[in-house]
Amino acid sequence: MTVINEREQRGVLIAATCKLTKKGNAWLVPSQSGKGKYTVCPDKDCPHCSCKDHETTGQPCKHIFAARIVIQRELFDDGSVVETRQLVVTETRKTYPQDWPNYNRAQVNEKEQSQILLQQLCKGIQDRPRTPGPGRPAITRADAIFAACFKVFSTLSSRRFSCDLHDACDKGYIARCPHFNSVLNVFDDPDTYEILRALVEESAGPLKAIESHFSIDSSGFSGCRYDRWICEKYGTPLQKSLRAWCKAHVATGAITNVVAAVEVLDKSSSDTVAFPKLLATTVKRFDVTEVSADLAYSSHKNLCLVAGVGATPLIPFKSNATATQGGLWAKMFGYFMLHRDEFLARYHKRSNVESTFSMIKRKFGDSVRSKTDLAMRNEVLAKLVCHNLCCLISAMYEIGVNPVFWVDQAQAG
Repeated sequence: MTVINEREQRGVLIAATCKLTKKGNAWLVPSQSGKGKYTVCPDKDCPHCSCKDHETTGQPCKHIFAARIVIQRELFDDGSVVETRQLVVTETRKTYPQDWPNYNRAQVNEKEQSQILLQQLCKGIQDRPRTPGPGRPAITRADAIFAACFKVFSTLSSRRFSCDLHDACDKGYIARCPHFNSVLNVFDDPDTYEILRALVEESAGPLKAIESHFSIDSSGFSGCRYDRWICEKYGTPLQKSLRAWCKAHVATGAITNVVAAVEVLDKSSSDTVAFPKLLATTVKRFDVTEVSADLAYSSHKNLCLVAGVGATPLIPFKSNATATQGGLWAKMFGYFMLHRDEFLARYHKRSNVESTFSMIKRKFGDSVRSKTDLAMRNEVLAKLVCHNLCCLISAMYEIGVNPVFWVDQAQAG
């Protein structure tokens, strides 16, 4: 990260606390002592200020930096300005290389390979203690979770999915084929949430050596249930119906789009509330160097959390933000205002989290079939498990990753 000098820091403070006035091509910048104003020409090639510091050193002073910051505020977030020109444009389209032979192999073998990885992943699930009694013994918890995740992978209804589940049983991925109602009951089990969340984290583990930059964001998944509520906007009770949905908060890698941490909460959950838990879960398995997030996560607390784990926070500042809080906030505010191009170039990796949600919703659907709140959350987690398995399969064929799960558990055993 670029380090700003003392004059730049003071310029940030002046821009945040004082009012600068434009006069022709120059700016009138108030003195920090409150006595008078200085005339500043913040030209990039030949800047000038009427203060003694600039006249003595010939270098950009704090007043010049303050004027440049105020000018930057009038730009858009990406640093562009509104200009009307008649230009001859030669468009250059940026393309990204793709290893098509290995990509095709990964897609062709994805369904079969995902069952192999899912079986290995489910081996780490501890089964419930069995109590002797009449009737058929219940299926193991590992087989139940396998069936639930494989159902979500197939994007079929539980009845139409039964033939795929019989094929998986014939191939030895599960010991016994459960009834389709038993598969649905997995999503309504309160213990399923923690199990699936653990599977999401474990399935991201094999990519530890690849990922170091993570992006945090949230997205909603709609359900098939409609909730009614009373609208008092017009003074009289009016029945309206809204589709139920839940919200997935994730931390994703910038290279493989793997989901390293997840919290699935209700639709009214705040983004910044889930941030500390996502960060803490990610650093348990990965060496995090940069964390990017959008304006919804802009707070002094979140900046300190990221810096506390030894990473650089790349979170933009709101338009009304100032540097008056000092400390890390002022340091990152100065970096954001004075080195906007460098900041945005690094912050651009955050767009990968949008790609992650697009991948999940295009492949496994942007809605869930479950009706209860618990089942909806569990079904979303199952989508993320399937997504991570697809990321692993791509890494196997294109990068040469050899996924191994539950290494710590095996060493402990």
